[in-house]
Amino acid sequence: MGKVEVGAAVAVVAATAVAVAAVVVMRRRMRNGGRWGKAEAVVRELEERCSTPAGKLRQVADAMTVEMHAGLASEGGSKLKMLISYVDNLPTGDENGLFYALDLGGTNFRVMRVQLGGKEGRVAKQEFAEVSIPPHLMTGTSHELFDFIAAELAKFVATEGEGFHLSHGRQRELGFTFSFPVRQTSISSGTLIKWTKGFSIDDTVGEDVVAELTKAMERQGLDMRVSALVNDTIGTLAGGRYTDKDVVVAVILGTGSNAAYVERAHAIPKWHGLLPKSGEMVINMEWGNFRSSHLPLTEYDQAMDTESLNPGEQIFEKLVSGMYLGDIVRRVLLRMAEEAAFFGDTVPPKLRIPFVFRTPDMSAMHHDHSPDLKIVGNKLKNILGITNTSLKTRKTIIEICDIVAARGARLAAAGIYGVLKKMGRDTIIRDGEKQKTVVAVDGGLYEHYTFYRECLHSTMIELLGEGVSDTVILEHSNDGSGTGAALLAASHSQYLDVDES
Repeated sequence: MGKVEVGAAVAVVAATAVAVAAVVVMRRRMRNGGRWGKAEAVVRELEERCSTPAGKLRQVADAMTVEMHAGLASEGGSKLKMLISYVDNLPTGDENGLFYALDLGGTNFRVMRVQLGGKEGRVAKQEFAEVSIPPHLMTGTSHELFDFIAAELAKFVATEGEGFHLSHGRQRELGFTFSFPVRQTSISSGTLIKWTKGFSIDDTVGEDVVAELTKAMERQGLDMRVSALVNDTIGTLAGGRYTDKDVVVAVILGTGSNAAYVERAHAIPKWHGLLPKSGEMVINMEWGNFRSSHLPLTEYDQAMDTESLNPGEQIFEKLVSGMYLGDIVRRVLLRMAEEAAFFGDTVPPKLRIPFVFRTPDMSAMHHDHSPDLKIVGNKLKNILGITNTSLKTRKTIIEICDIVAARGARLAAAGIYGVLKKMGRDTIIRDGEKQKTVVAVDGGLYEHYTFYRECLHSTMIELLGEGVSDTVILEHSNDGSGTGAALLAASHSQYLDVDES
């Protein structure tokens, strides 16, 4: 073969190789383009299904108000339990002495002691400790859970030091914040209706939770009386009222979600006892169980609900609270990985694990303002085992967080608006006077997830309108539920008559 022929052959081979490479690149681009098209379609569908225009939110608020009326009219009349709390007098600021609080409402519980000094001293001193509950105790036995809690409480009492004074001959008293649906039978007793927020302990259901705790404290040799059983939301209401007389509603936005408010006693048809002297009664709504055809549910919500420990229950809570937001995002990412090869040709195995991606991780990613979204990349790598993500991928994930968090915050705002409407506090003038309304809000979701909190606030202004929104204040009540429980223990102390005489 001559030099010319060899050169021509080489040229043909090289040209063929270039053409093949070009085809491969083109196919890869087309495949990637197809992937992005599919991924984009999933995101746009999510955005549409999670849409919460003001008109829809007003429908949700109206449905909340209707269900409130039904729940107050009769037991079982509504998905909202509208539980009577037996708290008819909120703190005044006159409370005195040393009181403890135990706040059980999620994966952690908190123990606290407070030295109250009346109108002058107010909260003179307080200390607290937080304890994580081992996961196996959340689905074990009642005996095991309450023994663990009582043992930790006893350790905390043993560290009581300078600045805390228990009057001679007196028993320590405790306000027990128990943030699960309870049928209250008095200020210091109540039977558990059902567990929520990942707890599932069958032998506690139907039992008096104060009796369960009291027996556990006795087994620990701890001499302490539970003088008030309250829900965390009622504790937050009491803590808020202690510092601001205009607090009339409390909302929890944390692991779970709930609301409580001050109702006129004569507006509670199912109340058959004597009307309280105050003319008021605090109602524990248990609004997590609210549901309505107006709620914007997606296939991800329905799948999560079906696979949950309490299918068909706590639908509102599953849309707005910290326990679930992260897992909704995970489910969207899983679908994108399966249908659009969003993370490459294989689906990351960890994406299939329920609740592996938590709302605090979602919040950290959402608040990443670095140019290359480094925190997003690190979270994907460390939690889900997903490496080498592009900036475009990271931005898409932030957009998903935007959609899910905004829907949750806007629905929570609609819930609050519904409560204000029921109370007649969605207007500036009430009974001929200009009114100010303060909503005490507590919970890690509200406190730490800035995007969620700001979206909630802006939605309240949108729903109330600028005039009314100036008279409605959402106030962060940091650990109001713990302080509130101690305050309610003080206002229901067995030594109250002795102190007043």
